[in-house]
Amino acid sequence: MTVMAVDAMIHTIRGCRVILDSDLARIYGVPTKRLNEQVKRNKDRFPEDFAFVLTREEVRGLRSQIATSNGRGGARYLPMAFTEHGALMAANVLSSDEAVKMSVVVVRAFVRMREALSATAELRRKLTELEDRLTERLDKHEQAIVRILREIDALMSPASSPKRIGFHVREKRGLYRARSRKE
Repeated sequence: MTVMAVDAMIHTIRGCRVILDSDLARIYGVPTKRLNEQVKRNKDRFPEDFAFVLTREEVRGLRSQIATSNGRGGARYLPMAFTEHGALMAANVLSSDEAVKMSVVVVRAFVRMREALSATAELRRKLTELEDRLTERLDKHEQAIVRILREIDALMSPASSPKRIGFHVREKRGLYRARSRKE
């Protein structure tokens, strides 16, 4: 089995990257029942951050994600989820040559997943930084455009009082009266 095939078996549950007991048993070449028996016999080696039993809601969520059967005729028990450390510990308690060999593949798959998530986080940080810079530039451009539009509007709107062109004298009437011809 390749690292790529194991990658597809890794899920995120409760914020942890885990592999289900049935998938881990298939990788290690043992029946799921045997894997779970060994885990139960060595409970002290599997604290909650190494392995945990899924809830019914988590199983329903996984079924919709990975399109498994609807549960009729399937497993009678809720599946276990193994973290990277739990998968390694399972290889140790199984102590078969196949489990030991395949534990290396499992570890590489978890490491690859961690690297991919790290690269995604770095990409997200860079995109956020770029978005912030673009927003700052757009704000400056938007302000300039608004200012230009206001000035254009001021030029196009009619003035409140028409401006007179030429020479205008403001004098009192009566100083210069025009004489009528009859006089």
